[in-house]
Amino acid sequence: MTTTAPIIHKHKILLNPIKILFSINNRSLILTGGMDRIIRMWNPYMSGRPTGMLRSHTAPVCYLSISAEDVKIFSISTDNTIKVSLYTTCLFTACSKTSGIKGELTACHYTPGTRSLCVAADTLALLHLRLRPPPEPHLIVSHKEPVLCCKYNKEFRHVVSCSEGSVVKVWDFETGKHLFEFSGAHGGAAITCLTFDVSGRRLITGGRDGCLKIWNYNNGHCLNTLKRGKHIEKNKCLVYFSLQKTNLLKSVTDSADDLHHFQKPQPYWQDDISSGHKEDILCIAQCPPTLLATSSYDGEIIVWNMISGHIYRKLHTSFPTHCAGTEDTSITQLVFLRTRAVKFESTAASLISNGPQGRMKSHISSIAVTADDSFIYAADDVGYVYVYSIKDYALQDPEREPPKCVSCGLEVVDEEKVLLSSSIDCTVRLWSLDGEYIGTFGQAEPWEIFTPASWKHPRVPYEILIDPQSMPIHPMLEGEPPVLQLINTEPRNVTLENSLSKVCV
Repeated sequence: MTTTAPIIHKHKILLNPIKILFSINNRSLILTGGMDRIIRMWNPYMSGRPTGMLRSHTAPVCYLSISAEDVKIFSISTDNTIKVSLYTTCLFTACSKTSGIKGELTACHYTPGTRSLCVAADTLALLHLRLRPPPEPHLIVSHKEPVLCCKYNKEFRHVVSCSEGSVVKVWDFETGKHLFEFSGAHGGAAITCLTFDVSGRRLITGGRDGCLKIWNYNNGHCLNTLKRGKHIEKNKCLVYFSLQKTNLLKSVTDSADDLHHFQKPQPYWQDDISSGHKEDILCIAQCPPTLLATSSYDGEIIVWNMISGHIYRKLHTSFPTHCAGTEDTSITQLVFLRTRAVKFESTAASLISNGPQGRMKSHISSIAVTADDSFIYAADDVGYVYVYSIKDYALQDPEREPPKCVSCGLEVVDEEKVLLSSSIDCTVRLWSLDGEYIGTFGQAEPWEIFTPASWKHPRVPYEILIDPQSMPIHPMLEGEPPVLQLINTEPRNVTLENSLSKVCV
């Protein structure tokens, strides 16, 4: 007489992804993970079906660890990603490259007392986990979760913002009123990038689930979902452009007249296979009519000919002496100076990128330029945005000094002469080009965009006002040089007017 154990997975279970948890609802649970990227929770006395599932991973799960004290699940997948989850929700995602961990992740152990996660790879790494505090009740927020991307639609005069909680919100640009929203756009996965089609009628979003989705964002109807085969990767960047009367979205083409029918992805570019990026691509920038720039974790920038698919040029950043020991060489932001890039015979600099070789202490998280390429807006992780005048900068030979810092501002919307910003503090805000605070989307009192008297200025957001980094220091009292000299030589030291515009783009 033989007995057969019940089948709990139809996929191969890898390495050590089986753990027992005793502290959920006073019941013991068995956790498993495997090739289908799903973590399942089982009642050992009722093996017919799982009691819960976590679908946050985008690659096979190869390791599971549990902290019974904090009721947290720590999982590692084969794409070198660590997930921190509760019973049904993913709380945090860490990538080996962004965390500075070298080698293949094989195991991890959490220490509740110090809230640190020990990770085994080529060497042992220690990650300190900090819980993000919830927004204070008296503060005005646009989303309940961190806002990862937002964009202005000039056709309908809307602002669309997307959050880490997979929520899409539509706002009236002229008043800041909330018009519409829909949740679960990418299931439970965060929406990391968005753009509009050429007509402005369709919204395209990319999420951590590896999918691209095309929406009628006025009613929340999903027109199509684009997924590249069985291999799911996280979307980090998104660009939509028109080429030879064919609308192109990354490598996927569609008919301009019928968005419900899509062709299969185009073949790989041969130059990409033989000489393309060796690391993950983090950013894409497009310059009509034919240029496309991509950047990767190793700091390499490749400029492509979009029509032929051939490499036009490779750029490798040289690091100054003070950055010699920097391990993070990733480039996450690219912006073309389009008025210069179209002039092939010109020797003027025509592409801007961020990276560890910059002159600012804080990492640059976002870059934008005005339509005439006269000003560049660079936002750092601390929450400040610096505006540099680049109209006559690097027109011939490389410059030894940085461009002149003229003000502090935000992401620019050229059509309306205002600045739009979003932040992990759950807010989406609007500012004038001079740094005047117009308002926060979702506030009780609407504004009139063309009536400055309806703006919040000269008031500023409360949390910025009380932030120690926003407190003014009078140059005369501190024995510092005049304000103009401060602005020109040390953009990190801002005056009162500039410091009030503290925000993270």
